[in-house]
Amino acid sequence: MPGQPDLAFSKFKLVVFVDGEFWHGYNWEVKKLSIKSNREFWIPKIERNMQRDKTNNELLEKQGWHVMRFWANDIKKNLDFCVGEIVSYLKQFPQ
Repeated sequence: MPGQPDLAFSKFKLVVFVDGEFWHGYNWEVKKLSIKSNREFWIPKIERNMQRDKTNNELLEKQGWHVMRFWANDIKKNLDFCVGEIVSYLKQFPQ
């Protein structure tokens, strides 16, 4: 499956990704300025990760999947909200 989601609910065609802030470019335009060492490596690497995430989202959506992405810190700080988003999506399907 494109992107190797962290969770997949096949019955509901839902995939969930948990993205680490550094690796996936959270607040990238600001954060990339703070990278001080090995910038020639890290900036292109993270930007490739961001592009790959976008491409994987598009591929999954074309295959009929609903894609949810959560930042790791959002899960740590507000797990109930993140779980609520997933449950809210799942509730639209008859049981």
